[in-house]
Amino acid sequence: MGALLPWRPFRELERMARRWGSPFPRLFEDFEDNYDEAFTPAVESYVKNGNLVVRADVPGLELKDIEVSVLGNILSIKGERKSEKEVKKEDYLRREVSYGAFERRMSLPEGAVADKVKASFKNGVIEITVPLAKETVAKKVPIEAEAEKKVEISKK
Repeated sequence: MGALLPWRPFRELERMARRWGSPFPRLFEDFEDNYDEAFTPAVESYVKNGNLVVRADVPGLELKDIEVSVLGNILSIKGERKSEKEVKKEDYLRREVSYGAFERRMSLPEGAVADKVKASFKNGVIEITVPLAKETVAKKVPIEAEAEKKVEISKK
């Protein structure tokens, strides 16, 4: 579950229209649309060796800027990417990097052992490991193929 952002379904179409509207290539594109967007780290989750592994990309953050917590069956990753105040908004030529506070929440599956959650941080990636109960881990289900019935049409 990500941070709530305003839904703008035609944002990409508007950007493409601006690019195609000029016969000359733009050297410095308008970045106003991205300036106020909140930073939302990309997250991936998968099951490995009986554990739920959640990884979040948090480039530019330090360990002191991140908090991981579990409340009930909700895993929460909070943090803040702080903007450098050295450059004024009007002095930017292009800005695609977002800043601000974020919180990502994820429902843990039933049987997750919340009191044994571990988190590590390396190279701008936070990795959270949640042990799962044995019955929680997915198992492969065989698929049976049914034979097709042939219908004979008799001519009378």
